[in-house]
Amino acid sequence: MKSKKVLITGGAGYVGSRLVELLVKNSFKVIVYDTFWYRSVLSMKTQFNHSIECICGDIRDFQKLEKAMANCSSIIHLACISNDPSFDLNPDLGKSINFSCFEEIVRLSVKSEIKQFIFASSSSVYGIKEDLNVTEVLPKEPITDYSKFKSECEEILLNYSDINFCTTILRPATVCGVSKRQRLDVIVNILTNHAISDNEINIFNGPQKRPNIHIDDMCQAYLEILNADYNIINGQIYNVGSENLTVSDIANKVSKITKVDNINIVENNDQRSYHISSDKIFQAIGFSPKKTVEDAISDLQIEFKKNIYTDSLNNELYFNVKFLSNHNIS
Repeated sequence: MKSKKVLITGGAGYVGSRLVELLVKNSFKVIVYDTFWYRSVLSMKTQFNHSIECICGDIRDFQKLEKAMANCSSIIHLACISNDPSFDLNPDLGKSINFSCFEEIVRLSVKSEIKQFIFASSSSVYGIKEDLNVTEVLPKEPITDYSKFKSECEEILLNYSDINFCTTILRPATVCGVSKRQRLDVIVNILTNHAISDNEINIFNGPQKRPNIHIDDMCQAYLEILNADYNIINGQIYNVGSENLTVSDIANKVSKITKVDNINIVENNDQRSYHISSDKIFQAIGFSPKKTVEDAISDLQIEFKKNIYTDSLNNELYFNVKFLSNHNIS
């Protein structure tokens, strides 16, 4: 029987916070290793009645990270400077966190006899694709430093795969929905926030395609990979997405649910467009998303009605770029 002690780097982040909830519910022992920039250690421990271990640390602190790995069976590596705009604010910081330390983290995992390493890559590694369905066998063509370093980390991790060290790479679509560490700087959440808070929906361009996945489905994918047969998932790469929609499609869904009809289109140079296929992960382990973008919009609307998002258009806690701009992080 597999051990159920999991270390999650970035476990206090947007996806991490929700993932910890799911793993605790499924009787996993969880260690959260995070800088806790966006929420406090106390808030996380209190949420789980102190049933989880929280370690405030930087993934570049190898001594502390190695100590955290003790007796863990699996690692889910979420920690990174998320998305292109945040990365571009401080490329040196982004590179040091997203790439330069990565191979040493993998080495320490092997040294610590971790059995399973799950890496959160990104579907942005595909760049701009005209293919109707972008599958894992298509070449990667990353066009930003953020996605280039995700791609290079994939190659590093796969080089360490062996019978005693199961490695799996997930390439998530853009995540949407509600979390205890809420982000309002990803496409579905952005448009919903503006519709509810500003009574208008502003989009860039419109026809470019974006793959999306509800945060609960993304977390479920990690859970199912944790529980999967290593012989099936070792050394594998899986796209994880649900709905491939144009930006205009997303805006129309937000408009329908929030009853905000004012949609403004602004032209810019962001032409990233791709349409991912997630058939491989379904065929391998049977994972299939259960929730929709409309579910995420509705979930967000419910939370907004509770008035829990203070100054939702400006509060740095909801926007990675704002937070990093306001703090001297190195």
